[in-house]
Amino acid sequence: MAERSAPSRERIVAGAADMISRRGLSATSIREMAKHAKAPLGSTYHYFPEGKQQLAAEAVRHTGEWVARRLRKELEAGPAAGLSAFLDLWRRVVVESDFHAGCPVLAVAIEEPPADEVPPTLAAAAEVFEQWETLLAASLREHGAEAGQAAQLATLVVAAVEGTVAMCRAKRSTQPLDHAAEQLQALIAVTVGN
Repeated sequence: MAERSAPSRERIVAGAADMISRRGLSATSIREMAKHAKAPLGSTYHYFPEGKQQLAAEAVRHTGEWVARRLRKELEAGPAAGLSAFLDLWRRVVVESDFHAGCPVLAVAIEEPPADEVPPTLAAAAEVFEQWETLLAASLREHGAEAGQAAQLATLVVAAVEGTVAMCRAKRSTQPLDHAAEQLQALIAVTVGN
């Protein structure tokens, strides 16, 4: 019974991702991440003995896989459906948090790393962005786009969506997502010949 009430590793990771999406990495301590996940600090260090960077890197990967699962499913219907799902997912995040949360992957990617060091969080963010780009590019190729063009458009989609999420938080409006959606859907249609 005691084991069942103990916080799960996954709950701690999800809580850390949520906290980072709201406050960024530098403004968030491991103690605050544990508290946000309703986990004892000791349990947090048990699961993440290397501390904040290890937990944050796992939170970034957790978010990456959460988004990738949705993308894989929706991309089965094509790149336009995948883009719609990607946009809807982030729209839901910003609206349901009253514009207080964004993407934890972007949050760690924009923070200044220590000199001459690539922290685990930054490496994890790079892996996640690459994963999302790869999924989108594969769908674009499957639907007729040339490989180079598919890769470039996938990068543009990820960059545009991540940027508009930040703009939505700043403007407290989903208008940036709406504008990006319209233009990105048009680019996809032209690229795959629809």
